Amino acid sequence: MKIKVFLMGVALFSCAFLTGNVRADGSGDPTTVKEVDGKYYDKEGNPTYKVQPDSTVNWLTYSGFLRYHSECHVCHGPDGEGSSFAPALKNSLKSLSYGEFLAIVAMGRQNVTSSTGNVMPSFGQNKNVVCYLDNIFVYLRARANDAIERGRPPKHEPKPPAIAKEENNCMGPL
Repeated sequence: MKIKVFLMGVALFSCAFLTGNVRADGSGDPTTVKEVDGKYYDKEGNPTYKVQPDSTVNWLTYSGFLRYHSECHVCHGPDGEGSSFAPALKNSLKSLSYGEFLAIVAMGRQNVTSSTGNVMPSFGQNKNVVCYLDNIFVYLRARANDAIERGRPPKHEPKPPAIAKEENNCMGPL
C-alpha cells in the first residue's frame, strides 16, 4: 500500500514537472533557504544539501552516499561518475529536475538508438531505493555542484528523529 501511495506521489510530482512547476536544479541555485525536521530545501522547494565549512554534510547527503553505493553505483559508477553501462549522474543532475529524477528512478527509462541501447529498469517497487530517493537525489546534487568530493563524506550530522521515523514508516516492520 505504501508503495502505491509513493508511486502516486511520483506521478503527481511528474505531472507538476510536465506543467512547468518544477525547474531544473543542477544548473539552478542549490542554496538552502529552508530547513524542516533535518531536511534542507532550495528556493524552489526541492531537497538540497548542506555542507558546513568543516565539510560536515547533512544527514540526507551522507545517507544518499550510502544508498547510492548500495543500489546505483553498480551501473552508474562510484560517486556518480558513470561507467560503460550507464551515464554519469553527476553530470545528469546538472540538467535533470527533481521531478524528472523521481520519474526516471520510479518508472525506468529507455534510450535506444540505432547504435546504442541503454535501458534503466524501474526501481519503483524497491524499498531500498524509493524510501531513500530524496537522499540519493541530494547526494547526487551535491556531487553535480562539486559541493563534496569523491568518496564517503568524512563528517555528517546525526540522523534527525523525523527522518528516522519516516524511514521506518516507509520500510515497514523488520
